[in-house]
Amino acid sequence: MIYHEMIVVGGGLSGLRAAIEAKMAGIDVAILSQVHPARSHSGAAQGGINAALANDPAGADDTWEKHAFDTVKGGDYLGDQDAIMQMTKDAIEVIYEMDHWGCPFSRYEDGRIAQRPFGGAGFPRTCYGADKTGHYLLQTLVEQAYRHKVKFYVDQYVARLIVNDGNCEGVVSYDMVRGGFESFSANAVVIATGGAGRTYINSTNAVINTGGGMAMAYHAGVPLKDMEFIQFHPTGLFSTNILMTEAARGEGGYLVNGLGERFMEKYAPKSMELAPRDITARSIQTEINEGRGIDGKPYVYLDLRHLGAEKILERLPGIRDLAIHFEGVDPIEEPIPIVPSQHYTMGGIDTDVNGASPMPGLFAAGECACVSVHGANRLGGNSLLETIVFGRRSGAEASRYLSLLGAKRTSPRVADNAVLAMEDTVKELGEREGSEDAYAIRAEMTSIMKEHFGVFRDGPTMQPGYDKLVSLKERLGRAGLRYTGSVFNLDMIRTVELEGMLDVALAIGAGALARTESRGAHFRTDYNTRDDVNWLKHTLAFYQPGAAGPRLDSKPVHLGTFEPQERKY
Repeated sequence: MIYHEMIVVGGGLSGLRAAIEAKMAGIDVAILSQVHPARSHSGAAQGGINAALANDPAGADDTWEKHAFDTVKGGDYLGDQDAIMQMTKDAIEVIYEMDHWGCPFSRYEDGRIAQRPFGGAGFPRTCYGADKTGHYLLQTLVEQAYRHKVKFYVDQYVARLIVNDGNCEGVVSYDMVRGGFESFSANAVVIATGGAGRTYINSTNAVINTGGGMAMAYHAGVPLKDMEFIQFHPTGLFSTNILMTEAARGEGGYLVNGLGERFMEKYAPKSMELAPRDITARSIQTEINEGRGIDGKPYVYLDLRHLGAEKILERLPGIRDLAIHFEGVDPIEEPIPIVPSQHYTMGGIDTDVNGASPMPGLFAAGECACVSVHGANRLGGNSLLETIVFGRRSGAEASRYLSLLGAKRTSPRVADNAVLAMEDTVKELGEREGSEDAYAIRAEMTSIMKEHFGVFRDGPTMQPGYDKLVSLKERLGRAGLRYTGSVFNLDMIRTVELEGMLDVALAIGAGALARTESRGAHFRTDYNTRDDVNWLKHTLAFYQPGAAGPRLDSKPVHLGTFEPQERKY
């Protein structure tokens, strides 16, 4: 058994920032990560991070309160306004902290941090480093973690939480390099494992974004909140769904249909290509569905040619590289074929504004958590902000929890039993005949999520999809392992994590079926208006062992300064 006062699961921006905060508070903290933190999916974020710095001349009147309003409105009034205001207040300090730690933001000629326009924002408030902002932020925090001597355990697959008498007391993890499971005991655990994009076949997410952290908490009795709200980014590459950042439109890119029209004029005449993501994605999908894709095909164009080579090479070099290598087009010379692609999970582990879950000792931050600051639809540039703001806040809150707790309180017996239970699970998988193929089940799940819980939804489409997911869960009980070796057993990891992925998918499906309204990214053609009387509330999904799907409950949205109104852009 390995012991640290605090364990952070996940080495992306949220996990790193939580660990750094705890280390600065004098806490013995360690990060467990499937990949080296410098390779975490946070580095794939491109366009920028929001804060009301008011550096751009067009945004001289910007304030954190205006940032909060845009966020509340963008989330279709489902976000908790106290949490949103906390995030937008913290944003300014967070940007300058990252700047002082060496993050290479793009600059204006006078040296101030540059800001670009993003969808749903009243002012240019998205700070950026060309189109590699997430990469720059991630490297900066990796450097700071090394500077503060944060302990890293890399190539670790964290499989389950250790829970003793209702308290979280660590995790069970598989060591890929040495083989075998081991317990990591702690009096505080911060889950920072990212989203659940890989439950969909058409995702911009990395292969490790399986919702595993959400599933661990869910299986341990912690509710998942607002899981039906799945963001589809308007512009993923047609062939691969690789992200084409919103910054491409922030810098002036056009969306063009098969008729050569800048069609966003029909859907958001004021904001055009910089409407919020849910509206833009639905607009693109409508053009495709109604036959106005390029040459009648299922994609439209993102056209950057008019920006000129100099601007593209200076501000969008990463986008150009991706378009050339993965779609075979140079955006300086040709438009880019794009489609809406699953991108972000607005829901997640239910937490408060400080990252604390309902389970003592368990905290969560970043995309795996639901505070809720994004409500029913996240604005571009707010996800990188959320990771650092709530990574920092969860690290501070977990440190405070430990200071109040006093002496070490973990149970070696409970930790040993958790390891034995995990070993028994894997042994049983290895001994099965394997009449079902786990990889075929995973492929079917991802296709079902795309086809039945996509940009547009309705009951007659979703119910058969949900029933298919239930069937897949039953079939998974007959799937075994192809490989039973101890070292780097990725077959075991992919098989074990699939149960959690299916349970997360079922939570998405159950919430979507239950919510008989359209709000933000959850758009139902059979209930196509927002219903504040019946549905201005958060969905809570509770895991039911042995049951096909979750038990659903709800809790009220924290309203405040901004009264719900119709969204117009």
